[in-house]
Amino acid sequence: MNRNLELPEQEILWKDRKRTIFGLPLSFTRYRLYEDRLVLSKGFLNVVEEEVMLFRILDFKVKLSLGQRIFRVGTVELTTSDATNKELLLLSIKKPREVKQLLSDKVMEQRKIHGVRGYDSIEAPGDIS
Repeated sequence: MNRNLELPEQEILWKDRKRTIFGLPLSFTRYRLYEDRLVLSKGFLNVVEEEVMLFRILDFKVKLSLGQRIFRVGTVELTTSDATNKELLLLSIKKPREVKQLLSDKVMEQRKIHGVRGYDSIEAPGDIS
């Protein structure tokens, strides 16, 4: 393959795997955060990748069940304006509060770059501007 046609590699700002038994990364679900997007990869033989641009993330929620707290993991739930990925779950990740804050900071940076202010790009049906 001609290396000149490939896109330049972006630095991975954060990565983790879904954690299962005892908080160990024994699954084939992987998460990667880049400067402008979040990528979720699932599978071993057949891999499915979901990608959402950061400026499309609207809301964040951290969920910590008792079992997750015992094993020091948690879930970050993301609500987006993306047509195919309205809700994304970063299941059973280490340091969920820190990840949520990192995502929040990067989302705000990307909104500024793309000129998206708050929820301006979302209109409820029947709204008159």
